Amino acid sequence: MFSHGSVLAVLFFGMSFAVAAQESTHATFVSEKSVDCGTKYKGKKQSTDILCQQYVVRTPTTEFTVRQPKPGNMDLVPLNTNTDFVLQKGKMAFKLNGKKFEYLVVSMSALQTQAQ
Repeated sequence: MFSHGSVLAVLFFGMSFAVAAQESTHATFVSEKSVDCGTKYKGKKQSTDILCQQYVVRTPTTEFTVRQPKPGNMDLVPLNTNTDFVLQKGKMAFKLNGKKFEYLVVSMSALQTQAQ
């Protein structure tokens, strides 16, 4: 029989390899649009819509729609920009021009392969 210590050791090493195996994926930002992501109220009747940037990010096999998590971050990502990203808990994390970004994944869809 296996002891509890050996079972825990195997689980620990297995989980450490799973975390280390999280690889980045190469992608391109192909489109951008501003979408409503909230409302700012000034007084009882006066309100202003708050806009967030939403991007379509394409890999060779998948197309992701991602959005800014907070409207205050107004950094625009130039279109046709290539980057490497990692998916973590419904978020896409990537680095661009030395700055780290983390966007919410709104949707994703598989791209159809071209018949040869």
